[in-house]
Amino acid sequence: MSDQTPLVAAPKKRGRLYGIIAAVIAVIVIAVIAIVAINANTKTPANPAADGAGSGSADTAPITTGKGSAGDPVKIGVVGATDPYWDVYKTAAADAGISIELVDFTDYAQPNPALTAGDLDLNQFQHIIYLAQYNKSAGEDLAPIGSTAIYPLSLYSTKYKSVGEIPAGATVAVSNDPSNLARGLLVLQAAGLVELTDGGTPFSTVDDVLPTSKVKITTLNPELTPSSLPDVAGAVINNDYVEDAGLKFEDAIASDDPSDPSAQPYINVFAARSEDKTNAVYLKLVDIFQNSKAVTDGLVETSGDTAVLTKTPVADLEASLAKVEGAIKAS
Repeated sequence: MSDQTPLVAAPKKRGRLYGIIAAVIAVIVIAVIAIVAINANTKTPANPAADGAGSGSADTAPITTGKGSAGDPVKIGVVGATDPYWDVYKTAAADAGISIELVDFTDYAQPNPALTAGDLDLNQFQHIIYLAQYNKSAGEDLAPIGSTAIYPLSLYSTKYKSVGEIPAGATVAVSNDPSNLARGLLVLQAAGLVELTDGGTPFSTVDDVLPTSKVKITTLNPELTPSSLPDVAGAVINNDYVEDAGLKFEDAIASDDPSDPSAQPYINVFAARSEDKTNAVYLKLVDIFQNSKAVTDGLVETSGDTAVLTKTPVADLEASLAKVEGAIKAS
């Protein structure tokens, strides 16, 4: 029996050895996991736009190369760059590490061709219907990548304090760009000043104004409607030109309702070239605009507290755009 004793004792020695080895391996695994976790928590993103840094957060290291860097800022076309909230927005973007340059335009006809030509990276001045009409007329495919707000469209007068005071046969001015022309006519119809064929549509024109209407209509470039007020009974004026003309938003004598669900085609959007609609830096700039309270508060204040802020999903914006473009094609 003594000759077999080592055969019985040997497994106990191997068991202790295996236990020591397993313990060492466990310690090594735990150490590796801890190191990985520490590295993950302390990693500095190379591109803040891709890592969700920005609005509402601490300052982020700036993009140093490529689009959004100081040497290649994101160019955004707007109408009304002097509105104070745009400076707030530039600061918010810089805090998120993105350099932007605002390119100011004096009328609505310029920013979309500039975006198409590559002179801009984004623009933010138009609603869905305006974008749809540009795309169809120019054969382009600019895309909405984020919503901002819906603004009411209003009628102003320096001669009359109410719609009821406007005499029959008087002349009222509306914008001549197709989308805002139709919307202006709908404002006037709701105010009882005109009657439109079939009750009016987002594509109504002056030809749809029925002879039974109370007033006559003249069309002008949108930036000229405020200066027409001394010569007409009233003018439907886009928000971008109200305060520049020395008017106050509360001076309006008639408006449409931006909170009405039917107003969705009038949501204002950031637009990009279709090939750039998933660009991480551009989408981050939309996120900063929508989620920076200082920016949105400034926007609402600039609108005379009339703007209705929106965070409409991009898929819904695209669906609305496609619907309007389809309606334009069928008309």
